[in-house]
Amino acid sequence: MPIVDKHAPGTFSWIENATSDPNASKSFYTSLFGWTANDSQMGEGVYTMYLREGRTVAAAYALSKIEQQANVPAHWNLYISVDNADATVARAAELGATVLAPPFDVMTFGRMAVIQDPTGATFCVWQPKTHIGISVRDEFGSLCWADVNTPDTTKAAAFYSGLFGWTTETAPDGYIHIKSGDQLIGGIVPLRDPKAPPHWLIYFLAADCDASTAKAKGLGARAYVEPFTMDKVGRIAVIADPLGSVFALFQPVPH
Repeated sequence: MPIVDKHAPGTFSWIENATSDPNASKSFYTSLFGWTANDSQMGEGVYTMYLREGRTVAAAYALSKIEQQANVPAHWNLYISVDNADATVARAAELGATVLAPPFDVMTFGRMAVIQDPTGATFCVWQPKTHIGISVRDEFGSLCWADVNTPDTTKAAAFYSGLFGWTTETAPDGYIHIKSGDQLIGGIVPLRDPKAPPHWLIYFLAADCDASTAKAKGLGARAYVEPFTMDKVGRIAVIADPLGSVFALFQPVPH
């Protein structure tokens, strides 16, 4: 199992599901990925840590009443590790971002903020203290990739490069690969669905994309994009869980 003990600044470090029905969400993800759930009281609500073989892989919490009244849909939050949340937020604002939630401490676990990039996609930054984030990745049922889907790939690339020092490489098909240091971590793609807002899409590694998609649908999910093969890359599907949170499955080409 690819165990993670530290996340380099500028890499994806945490994912959490904001949902309208935590129990239904918990039932879906534990069934689909074989995760176990560890609930703890946080404020007035419950925060669920998902574990895979005892290692943290994701989390979940209930959308607040205010969020639900504002019709905020269920979604996955993506966190990016930083050395200094306050300095990162200040820099993001200089680069044209909107600060949706200024830096604040999450008890002793870390310091975070919520940012909307200049093209409209939202993400979080995480300055770790006692909690680094996910402690396993690139394993079945864990985070392996993330794409920002944006109406302006050029503006998005300039923003994230300026904020995190990412470099980008454009493939012949136009897909923009993101590199943090020498590590490929994700991509930048044009927003193709006019009904969808700009967003980050997280990918979970699948041993069998077709089988996992079928299982997800059997558990009440919807396939926005049925499994398809990307030449020399792998097999991909885009799924909305029964509450509406969207994620992707990825089965790599065997080496």
